[in-house]
Amino acid sequence: MFCLFLFLIVGLEQIYSQCSMCRAVLQSEEGQATAKGINNGILYLMAIPYLLVAFVGWKVFQILKK
Repeated sequence: MFCLFLFLIVGLEQIYSQCSMCRAVLQSEEGQATAKGINNGILYLMAIPYLLVAFVGWKVFQILKK
């Protein structure tokens, strides 16, 4: 468990560096189409877990209802 925690902490530096690069590209004039694409991707990534949890909850409800 400690190794996983250490791996995640060490990886944060690379994550933050990529965020600043994305921000710079998306704030430029040429990055407007890219920004729309990234925003759509974020919405898809955000929606999928909620849909999966709702589906599993619905199935559990159906099983318990019987």
